Amino acid sequence: MYTRNSASPKKFGRPTSAFRAKPRFSGARKFNNSRPAFKRSGGGKRSRGERIDFSRFIKKGVLVEEKPYVSKHTFSDFPFHAQLHKNIARAGYIHPRPIQDQTIPTILKGKDVFGMANTGTGKTAAFLLPLIEKVVKTKGQNMREKVLIMAPTRELALQIESDFKNLAFGFGMFSVACVGGLPISKQIREIQMGVSFIIGTPGRLRDLLDRKVLDLSTCHSVVLDEADRMLDMGFRDEMVYIIGKTATERQTLFFSATLSPEIKKLTEKYLKDPVFISVISGETAKNIDQDVIRVRGKEEKLEKLHEVLNKDGSDKVLIFREMKHSVDELAKELAKRGFKVGGIHGDKRSRERIRILDSFKKNQINILIATDVAARGLDIPDVTHVINYDVPQTYDTYIHRIGRTGRSGKKGTALTFVPA
Repeated sequence: MYTRNSASPKKFGRPTSAFRAKPRFSGARKFNNSRPAFKRSGGGKRSRGERIDFSRFIKKGVLVEEKPYVSKHTFSDFPFHAQLHKNIARAGYIHPRPIQDQTIPTILKGKDVFGMANTGTGKTAAFLLPLIEKVVKTKGQNMREKVLIMAPTRELALQIESDFKNLAFGFGMFSVACVGGLPISKQIREIQMGVSFIIGTPGRLRDLLDRKVLDLSTCHSVVLDEADRMLDMGFRDEMVYIIGKTATERQTLFFSATLSPEIKKLTEKYLKDPVFISVISGETAKNIDQDVIRVRGKEEKLEKLHEVLNKDGSDKVLIFREMKHSVDELAKELAKRGFKVGGIHGDKRSRERIRILDSFKKNQINILIATDVAARGLDIPDVTHVINYDVPQTYDTYIHRIGRTGRSGKKGTALTFVPA
């Protein structure tokens, strides 16, 4: 049992259930300035990875006034249907963001695209808008255009479908979100009724194909969103299988934050003369204060986290943990101390994850604890702090995590707990 700190905690959320965590490592271990990290291979096994120098987690943020991007186009310049222009205005889009400005004209020409862009750069609209236009133009034809969009997590897939519904308003165009954790029977009914956009995760899409419910042979447009994350999660075989079921003559769009050797192989195999577009600005955001917190033992670690959460400015905090049960354990401990907190991981029901994320986005809770898999693909505004309560397995993972704060020209803070 932990005692209450004298400082009164911020109260924003509700407790979640917990399980007692088991130590991740057994036996005595000496820690210097680094520790072994592990990467999960495609088959789900852990393989020894890079050793991370903790000094790489320390960097003073500098709020740099970046020159605003000057777009070459306005949304009115794009040759969209009048109703689509109305939907764009209704969504509040004024000036295209860099990935939209550079990608939309290329997609409208029917070319394959490899886009390097992080979450939160506007890439969803960058591919949805021209693909909606493409489907509109085939309306009334015998074989109406179908679009397949693959995403790494159910949250991102559902977010894409939500954006689609707003942008496709008034066209009588339907979609289905093929994701795990939600009733497959409902998804089957929607597919059988007829849809133009199939948006899903690799696992559920493969399941529907194996059941011979889903026919992708008329999909002449394919999008792989956050392709690098899907590979990280071990979905390579599913990705290859699913793409193989789509039309041979197709327009293929890959979006990824990195260009790994594996991603490069996939682009060479599936993209025909692609146009390469990158809006990646740098390794880390310059306006993020990065530091480490050295701790001895579990109790001191929790007490120091408590202190951080009670500091002024810790308004919206995203905490990363490595294991599912450790997410629940920490959420329960913080809830005992009066914090309003939610936790998400792969074992939670889809509806519960959606509810908790919605509460965090609406500031009904101000602390969200998540595993990397559960948090991938999420675009949550105004996160003030990212806390690595467990040291990330790789430096690339660290970069991906801390990129959730310090956005839109605001300062952010990234803290990593390391052994003293």
